[in-house]
Amino acid sequence: MYTGIVQGLEKILDIRQGDGFSTLVVSNQHHFFHDVFVGASVAINGTCLTTTHIDLDANQVHFDVSDFTLKLTTLQTLSVGDEVNIERSAKVGMENGGHNLYGHIEGTATVTEVIHHGETLHVDLEIPDGNIKYFFLKGFIGLNGCSLTVNRVDRSAQQISVDLIPETLRLTTWKNVRVGDQVNYEIDQMTRTLVDTLENIHQRQ
Repeated sequence: MYTGIVQGLEKILDIRQGDGFSTLVVSNQHHFFHDVFVGASVAINGTCLTTTHIDLDANQVHFDVSDFTLKLTTLQTLSVGDEVNIERSAKVGMENGGHNLYGHIEGTATVTEVIHHGETLHVDLEIPDGNIKYFFLKGFIGLNGCSLTVNRVDRSAQQISVDLIPETLRLTTWKNVRVGDQVNYEIDQMTRTLVDTLENIHQRQ
């Protein structure tokens, strides 16, 4: 479980190909992993990954990614030197300043517009595969691991809009976003359950 409050950025140090999976070697320059353990869950660009090896002497942590997850997410496009958003899993009793996210990525959304308003950023995104039905005005979405409020929904165009504050831009990869970029998106599971249940009831009538 995650909150969608990204802690900051680390870098991809290496990408190693396995049989049916790849291993991401991620830096620990900001000590986000000082107490991590093998088997711990960490969100990398919003994708829940399992820690498989820790080398704090070399300031790096390893995560295995299945080929299925690679095909579904932007992790397949990562290169050595790229920055990635990091969030450790939520701890019981700690403040939750975002929304409940699971790190279960639905797929990728496409950035269609980027508009700067002073130090803030307005972003329009196209939601694929008919999944726009799961998004509502003032609801939320997980985008590259960030919990963001939906400020516009255009169902005919399959688009939503979000706005990012300077602190989010400072701490995350969103500061470099461009039109045409693909970003990982996660649907709120409670909303999915409600929409699918109502659809099933309607179809039976």
